[in-house]
Amino acid sequence: MNAKPHRPDEFSLRTLFRNSGRRRPFAYAPLLLPTLSLSAAENLSFDSSYQVYDEANGRIFVESWYYRGEMHLSDETSVRFQLLRDAISGASPTGALPGGTQPFLADVEDVRNGVLAALSQQFGDHRVELEFSRSKEQDYLSNGLSLSDKWELNQKNTTLSMGINYLDDEIVVFGIDNQTKKSYDLFFGLSQLLDKNTIFSANFTLGYSEGYLNDPYKAIQRTDIISVDDGAGGTIDFPTVNLYRENRPDSRLRGVLQLQGTRFFDAVQGVLDTTVRLSQDDYGVFSQSLQMEWRQGIGEKFEVTPYFRYYRQSAADFYHKTLDEVSLTNPAEYPSGSGPNYSADYRLSSLNSLSLGLKARYRLSDKFSLSAAYELYDMSGTGSHQAPAATYPTASIWTFGVTIEF
Repeated sequence: MNAKPHRPDEFSLRTLFRNSGRRRPFAYAPLLLPTLSLSAAENLSFDSSYQVYDEANGRIFVESWYYRGEMHLSDETSVRFQLLRDAISGASPTGALPGGTQPFLADVEDVRNGVLAALSQQFGDHRVELEFSRSKEQDYLSNGLSLSDKWELNQKNTTLSMGINYLDDEIVVFGIDNQTKKSYDLFFGLSQLLDKNTIFSANFTLGYSEGYLNDPYKAIQRTDIISVDDGAGGTIDFPTVNLYRENRPDSRLRGVLQLQGTRFFDAVQGVLDTTVRLSQDDYGVFSQSLQMEWRQGIGEKFEVTPYFRYYRQSAADFYHKTLDEVSLTNPAEYPSGSGPNYSADYRLSSLNSLSLGLKARYRLSDKFSLSAAYELYDMSGTGSHQAPAATYPTASIWTFGVTIEF
């Protein structure tokens, strides 16, 4: 059995594509976002980065290569693209309890390739963007389509955004025909320039997924009793531990509210960026996260950004450590999503995580800059519905990048 890695609060290709490139700096407050950006005078911007995600104790190891570019064809029209390649290896929890007779970890090896292309066009006060994304793994194919609009008001001090995302996924499940999953997201946003140094934004996303929502590589164990004839007219009972496929609901409704404030401080020439994110779904998972980063310029060419991110979530209503906790006669060999639902996936347990990181950027010239970042990521269980401690990962994340403008 292989088991694919995924952090519950981030580390998703589709999330990366959906969130990247959606915000642009206000012309009235360029110091709020000191990272490199395009203006109408620039024709092409390109950046490339290499990232290593390395979990402790020989767990998951991911090497990622990112390539992004944006070209302004005119003052009204621009195109951008992203390419991504992940090489994944290591081991991930199967859903069995550690120290038992069933394997706690399963080997992982896969390559994921992704591409995104977007066309953006200005119509008066509206900026409309059409976006297509596609990612492919050995056993997973995802195609996405997104349409968004940004409407600038109040002399460009206020921006309203809205849009829709659609994902059409195909999943290879060993033993049965390929399964499908469809996801729909509606998002609405408001960004307001409060003064020359302060921006506030609020975004709300309503998402719905349907189809095959199980992880085909996750299992849950149960202690079954086998009765054997003892040869004297009676029986002898032997307890055995077996693994069964998880059974999540075949639909999921979720809402996400994100609030963000960005403030430039003249006295120290630094920027404080704070983001609060709240999420609730009909799985019963309620999550909260807080991220804060401080962007500090040192001289004219160097910038450092220390940051932290705290995340916590409650467990899904159907999270169980074992099937012994569920009243069920015969678990289905290939569950369809109908009840009762159950999963031992630690990503659906009650947990929290903490990220501590430092980013640095050095501008060699007006057209060329280098960047590097390190993040320490640690996840742990909390409360009465947590998974065994050995399931939660600790990881180091290194990222190196280069940005070029023509």
